[in-house]
Formats: sequence, structure tokens, C-alpha cells
Amino acid sequence: MKLTCTRENLSRALDSVSGVAGKHVNLPILVNILINAEDSKVELISTNLELAVKVNLRAKVEKKGSFTVPAKTLNEYVHLLNDEQVELELERNELKVTCGNSSTKIKGTTAEDFPVLPEIEEKSTYQLLVEPLRDSLLKTAVAAAKNEIRPELSGVFFNFFGEGSKGLTLAATDSYRLAEKKLSVASGEDPAICIVPGRAVQEMIRLLNLEKEEGNSQVVLALSEGQIILRFGSVELSSRLVDGTYPDYYQIIPSEFKTTSFFPVDIMTNKIKAASLFTTTGVNAVSFDFNVSDGNIGVSSTSTQKGEHISQVDAELTGEENSILLNHRYLLDGLQQMSGDVEFSMNSADSPCLIKEKGKNDYVYIVMPIRQ
Repeated sequence: MKLTCTRENLSRALDSVSGVAGKHVNLPILVNILINAEDSKVELISTNLELAVKVNLRAKVEKKGSFTVPAKTLNEYVHLLNDEQVELELERNELKVTCGNSSTKIKGTTAEDFPVLPEIEEKSTYQLLVEPLRDSLLKTAVAAAKNEIRPELSGVFFNFFGEGSKGLTLAATDSYRLAEKKLSVASGEDPAICIVPGRAVQEMIRLLNLEKEEGNSQVVLALSEGQIILRFGSVELSSRLVDGTYPDYYQIIPSEFKTTSFFPVDIMTNKIKAASLFTTTGVNAVSFDFNVSDGNIGVSSTSTQKGEHISQVDAELTGEENSILLNHRYLLDGLQQMSGDVEFSMNSADSPCLIKEKGKNDYVYIVMPIRQ
């Protein structure tokens, strides 16, 4: 194997595939990436058996072949190179990397030991815009469970053209809060639902961030039996889906409210962060008092060890006087996905509250109260 490419193209390709490669108890080779050079193309592949990333690298191939090397070592080394042209050549069980007046050899493993990626039969395909998809994944993934005790809750629910929907609806919940985001689909019309693992969603976000710099605007999502594929530019990610049924979360979204308020998100976020300094660790309880007659929201917290905090946020309020106790971390996770003025609605201290950007209905974030 022998090929030549630009340092910039190689560095970008390695950035894309290196995120998946990592230690695996039973298969140590999964810390490596596979470099596969053929007459017409060069592929870089990484996998952890649950998800895989494949990148086409623009290069001049002088000699065909394939080899695997540690992803971290090669990626970090290439980022340190200065000259533009990079030559990769296989010499016995080492990859020789030559760039300008520097040369190094990286020990690796033969390609025969690297897992073969299965051929996936695509059943439904959809085309979306990169930026709205990346933004929607960020806004929903924040509410997914951080452990896999219930695997379906650690993933993000994808609902293509569900009842009453004209596009894709994403949702995530850890049973303490819920995030739902709706976005349009440029092409594709098949109704379908699936649960994408949280790790795969985070990798999608990371790759779409990299692709954002390249200026590609379109992304393809394809579904098959038990798999989802994300394809854009020269990059393709494939992941297993979570096998399970997503909870019927629609029933917990309130349709009517007794108290509604509007306030600037930046001011409220600042007040909550101040109150969070005086909460009991683990409980993270901040109290919100909706003073309709005074036109403000009281934000307060107390801790037997640290002290107490009280402040007010001027707001536009309608409905009844009300109060609710919330986990400040859960609430901030939602507010930090929003900008401008926010609409905060609730019914009682024992019912979930709903927040969304004023005048917009495409993203809602719901937080369950702390029972007093």
C-alpha cells in the first residue's frame, strides 16, 4: 500500500473517523482505524461494533492495499505536520508516514483482523438540511438519560411523518424532563419510527459540526432493518438502533395552563445560576414564585450548609398566582437551548411545567417538579 494526499484532507478525514475508535476488551483492534486503498478511492473506517464511520479520502494511490493503525496516534501525529503533501506507505507491519523532511513509522495490525462492515439494505431515505438537523439533535439529546438502565430512554426517538406531522419529530426524556423538536424534511415521505442510541446521536452532532465548516448543506438519513445511516459529503455513519418501544410521552405534555409568563431567557438563566449556588447538593431545588399582581417571578433557594438566596425577574404574567420547585440543572439544560424571550407555563406545584421560545411551537421542553 502506498498513497499520497494533502495533510489537510488527511487531517479532516482522521478527525471524522477517530471519534468512534476506542478500547474494547474483546477486540483490541478497535482502537485502530482501517485504511483501505483501492485504484479509485481510499477509505478510512472506524467502528465499535455498535456504530461505524466511513470517510472517503481524496488521494493518489500508487499501490493498493489495506492496513490498520491506532487512530489516536496517527491523528495526533498528522495534526503536528507542517508540509502540505503526506505520503503513507506500508512497510511490513508498520505504516511509514513521510511529510517534507520528517518521517515516522507507526506499528499496526493487518486488515484481516478488522471487523467487516455489513452491507445495509436501505428501506426509507430522507434528505434534510445540515444545520437544522444538528440544532435539533442538540436540543433534544440534552434530555436523554445518561445511563443505559432503560436503553430506550438513553436514546433519541425519531418519528418521520407521524400523525399530524409534516416532517421529522425528535424527542428525548429521562423521565424527569422531556425535549421535543420538530423540523422539516426536504425529501422523503415514508412514515417511520426508531430509537437512535445516545452515543450515535452525539457522534452525529460531532460529525455535523465538522461538516458545518465544509459548507455542505444537505444530509441524508436512511433507515433499514435495525440500522440508521447518516450520509453527507464524504462521510457516512451507520449505527444499530435501540430495540424497544419508546414511551408514549404525548400524554404528559399539558394542553392548558393556569399560569403563563414571558421573560428574557438570559436574565432568568443568570438568576437561576445564582440561586443554584445555595441549593442542597443532589436535590438542586430552586423555587419559582409567579407573582401575577406584582409582575415578577421570585427565584429562591436555601441550604442549611451554604445559606439562602432570593431574587426577582420582571415578567409578563397572566392567570393565577402559582409556585413550583424545580431541579435547576434540568431547567437550565432547556433554557440554554433557547434565545430571546421565553414562555413558561404551569398548572400547579405537582404538575409538569412547559417552556418554549415566545411565539414558536417547534421546540418544547418540559420539566417535572420536585415533590415537596
